[in-house]
Amino acid sequence: MTDLEDLPLRADLRGQHPYGAPQLDVPVRLNTNENSSPPPAAVAAAIVAAVATEVAEVNRYPDRDAVALREELTAYLAKQTGEPLTVDQLWAANGSNEILQQLLQAFGGPGLKALGYTPSYSMHQRIAEATCTPWVDGRRASDFTLDPISAVEQVKVVRPNLVFLCSPNNPTGTAIDLDTIRAVADATPAMVVVDEAYGEFARPGTKSAVTLLPEYPRLVVTRTMSKAFAFAGGRLGYLAASPAVVQALQLVRLPYHLSALTQAAARAALRHATELQAGVDSIRGERDRLVSELTARGWEVVPSDANFVLFGRFADAPALWQRLLGAGVLIRDVGMPGWLRVTAGTPAECSAFLGAFDQVATDADRMA
Repeated sequence: MTDLEDLPLRADLRGQHPYGAPQLDVPVRLNTNENSSPPPAAVAAAIVAAVATEVAEVNRYPDRDAVALREELTAYLAKQTGEPLTVDQLWAANGSNEILQQLLQAFGGPGLKALGYTPSYSMHQRIAEATCTPWVDGRRASDFTLDPISAVEQVKVVRPNLVFLCSPNNPTGTAIDLDTIRAVADATPAMVVVDEAYGEFARPGTKSAVTLLPEYPRLVVTRTMSKAFAFAGGRLGYLAASPAVVQALQLVRLPYHLSALTQAAARAALRHATELQAGVDSIRGERDRLVSELTARGWEVVPSDANFVLFGRFADAPALWQRLLGAGVLIRDVGMPGWLRVTAGTPAECSAFLGAFDQVATDADRMA
């Protein structure tokens, strides 16, 4: 049998490992920032009915530009952000990761550079490297915030072709002020990509970068239906940008990249956005509860605008993660020494996490 090392694999891919969080069968899974509540029965039935209708013509190729879906995404995002949008500003793909891949295929590549302010979403770097786009690790302040002066200084030094900003940031949960995004966009001719996968969970008063699109033709805002829509298994991501950006992505997208079944399911979900997102306020409440409870226990907790909480500082975070797993609770070791991340799930799940944490965490776990 041929082993991987026997294949003529690209040299830069050798020694790498596939991306992915542990998928384990445990009572409480709070490690991948999923929405813990399944779609209401009536909404699930509507999605099934929409997919069933498409199956009757599944012998035909889908609309390769997903125009009807993009129209409904346009209406949703305009309502959610308060920014008027047109369908030629929206683009959709199989999850926001495919959107990111298409952006890097169109605007990255050999001889070009991408900059991201880490710690942040690791797939930005992984997709950059997979598209042969050299990646430069930027930096944040010790409290994981990013201020305009530091962000611009780094852009001027690196002179990247793409800049990635994650707001709310994963894994820290911190949102980026619009003044910082505006400063970066003013300081560079690069494409500026703002990843707003968790935008619907932001605290009141937090504005979306979508509101900056009229000012900046090279600004891109990516979104997903995975989180707030409880549609992670449906795999639907999208972006808002200038029409020219959408035209650029149409040059690199694969033919018929969004199946008819995916388009039908996503459109049905969008038509039930109110029902699907009814739990967003509850999730915010559980997030704030986790912040409050963990802080009261004397741990350091990063303020969050997402549906998760980063907390620490631990002497041995992997060991504590393992003990929690042994207690039936799966959270995320994000690879940041001293820190762990927990998703804000249902009230019962969050109570189970806090109970297990109280059982396994001791003063000995505190970083000296």
